[in-house]
Amino acid sequence: MKYSLRLLSIAGLALGLLASTHAATETYNIDPVHSSVGFSIRHVFSKVPGNFTKFSGTIVLDRANLEKSSVEATIEIKSLDTRSAKRDSDVQGADYFDSANHPTITFKSTSWKKTGADTYDVTGALTIKGITKTVVLQTKLLGFGPGLMGAYVSGWEATTTLKRHDFGVAGPAWLGTAIGEEVAVTIGIEADLKK
Repeated sequence: MKYSLRLLSIAGLALGLLASTHAATETYNIDPVHSSVGFSIRHVFSKVPGNFTKFSGTIVLDRANLEKSSVEATIEIKSLDTRSAKRDSDVQGADYFDSANHPTITFKSTSWKKTGADTYDVTGALTIKGITKTVVLQTKLLGFGPGLMGAYVSGWEATTTLKRHDFGVAGPAWLGTAIGEEVAVTIGIEADLKK
């Protein structure tokens, strides 16, 4: 009888630990209305900004240890906006993103490394134009708290620098060096806790 009670006690403890582990994980959906995915690249001497207006993703967080967290996101290339319809069409074409054959950019994290009180290096697989490379997002946690309309939200900022030729986004040969090689990426995220 005592042995059976002890087994039941151990089983109950294990179930409790599993339940607490599960409860520690929170899933947040990226809110595209209150988020941004922007970039800038050199054009001759100045830098031209642009952004993507359609994207989605989820952030799965372990609040007790954010280094155990993960993020996945998808960006629609046809939502590119550089404030020039002709340029947007050109950049979506075969010489650059080839959106007809590769309509999305995807990112899936593989690790989070704490670098400061509220900063992390989020390493992951970035796929552009069918080419996947490892990139690091320098990420800052802005906070957690109640948002509008009853949502509970988390806020994030992230930056990285990409080399466009690494992903086959070369452009026509006649451009030469008129367009820079490095692309500065700036991301602002507000994400809603999934109910």
